[in-house]
Amino acid sequence: MSKLQVSSAYISAATNRFNEAAALSPDSTTVAFATGSLIALWDIDDENDNGVYETLHGHEGTVTCLRFFGDDLFFSADDKGAVRAWRRAGARWSCTVTVEAHSKPISALAVCGNLVATGSSDSSVKIWSIKQESEKDELDECQTISLSGRYPLAIVMTTLPQSRAIILAVGGTDRNVNVWTRSENLFVRSATLPGHEDWVRALAFRSPSSSDRAGNDDTLVLASGSQDGTIRLWNIELLVKPVPSTHQVNGSSSTDELLDAFEASLADPTEGEEGGRQITLKRHVISVKFQDTGVQQYTITFDALLIGHEAGVTSLSWASQQTNTGNHLPPPTLLSTSTDSSLILWSPSDTIITSSSNSSAAPSIWINRQRFGDVGGQRLGGFVGGIWAHTSQGDEAMAWGWSGGWRRWRSVRADRGNEDEWREVGAISGHRGPVKDLGWSLAGEYLISVGLDQTTRIHGAIPCPSRKVWHELARPQVHGYDLVGVVWLGPWTFASVADEKVVRVFEAPGSFIETVNSLGVGGVVENDRDRPAAASVPPLGLSNKATSDVFTAPSLVDSTTRGRRPFDGELAATTLWPEVEKVFGHGYESITIASSHSHELIATACRATSPQHAVVRVYSASTYQPFGSPLEGHTLTVTRIAFSPDDKYILTVSRDRTWRAFVKEDNGYVPVAMDKSHARIIWDCTWSSEGDIFATASRDKTVKIWAPNVTSDRWPALATLKFKEAATAIAFCSLDDLSTIDRRLLAVGLETGEIFIYSGSKSSPDTWDLACVVGRRTAHVDHIHRLAWRMTEEAHIKQLASCGEDGTLKVMTVQVGVD
Repeated sequence: MSKLQVSSAYISAATNRFNEAAALSPDSTTVAFATGSLIALWDIDDENDNGVYETLHGHEGTVTCLRFFGDDLFFSADDKGAVRAWRRAGARWSCTVTVEAHSKPISALAVCGNLVATGSSDSSVKIWSIKQESEKDELDECQTISLSGRYPLAIVMTTLPQSRAIILAVGGTDRNVNVWTRSENLFVRSATLPGHEDWVRALAFRSPSSSDRAGNDDTLVLASGSQDGTIRLWNIELLVKPVPSTHQVNGSSSTDELLDAFEASLADPTEGEEGGRQITLKRHVISVKFQDTGVQQYTITFDALLIGHEAGVTSLSWASQQTNTGNHLPPPTLLSTSTDSSLILWSPSDTIITSSSNSSAAPSIWINRQRFGDVGGQRLGGFVGGIWAHTSQGDEAMAWGWSGGWRRWRSVRADRGNEDEWREVGAISGHRGPVKDLGWSLAGEYLISVGLDQTTRIHGAIPCPSRKVWHELARPQVHGYDLVGVVWLGPWTFASVADEKVVRVFEAPGSFIETVNSLGVGGVVENDRDRPAAASVPPLGLSNKATSDVFTAPSLVDSTTRGRRPFDGELAATTLWPEVEKVFGHGYESITIASSHSHELIATACRATSPQHAVVRVYSASTYQPFGSPLEGHTLTVTRIAFSPDDKYILTVSRDRTWRAFVKEDNGYVPVAMDKSHARIIWDCTWSSEGDIFATASRDKTVKIWAPNVTSDRWPALATLKFKEAATAIAFCSLDDLSTIDRRLLAVGLETGEIFIYSGSKSSPDTWDLACVVGRRTAHVDHIHRLAWRMTEEAHIKQLASCGEDGTLKVMTVQVGVD
């Protein structure tokens, strides 16, 4: 029996649509982000730009919030109200504690000192204390803060200046920023900061820097962002009381009354068309009591109103106070993201503001230093969230969008002056939802995938100095229906089916061929004929139209893009493939598609509840005309179609619990065999590369191995493999290129996400031995939809691609050894 070693080569995953769904470790090397119910780990400082290297499973619901507590500990929360702590021991992350914190989804999470705060749509904020141990952590509930029917959308915590007291800011659906302070054991409500005209979605504290330019500036800055498109900055300082006098007290009282009247007039909805933005100028004084030092008072004052986004602000993040050089301290910089597809970097102007007051909190003017993203408004839902990173290659502003893909901009110190030069660098992407189908290209250099996010994506391995690294290379189809199946019809042609009655055929444009040629992706053939430069989708249309004029086409091969992979913004807009053909025939929505190994035929099936529609239609791949009559026999939906290696047989499996085989004749395929041994729906079927056996996988928790019999219509079942869960995907792999091994592999994907790999002798197809189990940590955590093997340059190394309901696509490297 051969030994197998399985490792992860590529993980494609999208980020959840929550503004706290990603967090950066304090050492700025690891980004942890939520993808479905999983947590993906991405090393952003990797020299090969390898992307996601691991996924962590454990949550039962969709992960909504992540927060690091140190380089080796972070917390996560989900929409079922659970909070988990994850700790790293060596190179392995594991869950150390799970708490059912709330009865409803958790929308906000914050950490400070030994405290964790969770905000939920049950209209409460809970405070937890952390007890760290060597192998297990504990979370003990300390306090529950009721918000009286309002929902918390953002929570931040930090310590007050020159104090050990903790300040908690909560933003939510009441349009205010509510401030709570804790000096001893419990948080007490201290202030309410009004001004925003819509929900407060983002909050961020900037702590005083010990190396600040002022030397003695102990101002704590709170930034609040709202759906009204504005950002407000609030200064929190220790109150220094002047020498009291009757004249000063009376003057202060009259000034506060005038400010109250002025603010009320600004907030009057009759003033101006939009009611006017409320400017809060009054100082809010909060008191914190200590048993040993008495009472300390702090002031919260409005400092600046930042207006620049055209839609709601989704996240805020302050730049790190680290310095790139020994003497240069960067100005305080705030990163903001918005649903208008923009990311803005704000920092104070160099203009000096004069003030008659001797207060250190003189008003400041904040300006838009840099603006990234897309021009033209809310394309694809804009940015959901953003974070700062301080890597070995420079400062980075990072954000993820509505479709789950990331974009990164890196600053490079200019040769002259203090201004930084920013440029976009490659990031990661993935399907935003279940991935339904995948397939290797003819030579195995590309992997194509489709999913319920209505996109088709092409992935390829790009050569790097030390290895090949997988990335998304193109997004040839951005559709209006959920995509469910895809097959290659040639080196540059594929066909896809969606939740519609049409099969659509696409051919690669010249820009894609030029891009992969410049990247050095293996297996690329010469451009054998003239091709359109690119493609575009007309307004209100579903078909990609070819664009022949290279000047009007969104070209990928200009001087700025040559030699690098497309960024996520380009993938979504400029890598479409033109549609060359539509194939009709079915009466209901398509469900699956298959192509012959000669790529001369394609076969399709649709949803069906009657024998009339439970047919398989076969078409010529050259003329797209029907080849023979529809293949009848099933009574319910056909779930999978498979051609034998020599295209002599077509095998179909169905919800009616039967498989049927059809043999090729001059004028089409005709029935030759069937069986109804399975007790539940049959999900998948596949042929061995030798064509001597095939397998079927069923919800009855079995995989059966069958052999064709040319002399009978009853084909025998050679073996039955039993599992504890339903089998949903299967794929054979031949080991012919290993001359010392007369064996083959069979991969079986289960409904729970595990992959079982069996080894069997070609001379004894009725005997199969379990060679390896790929657990949920490396494989998936939900229904596996498709498995596909490919050969590599090295005979003892195979690669297995898998996709599933958990929204991830993975390529695993399987090393085959010999006993």
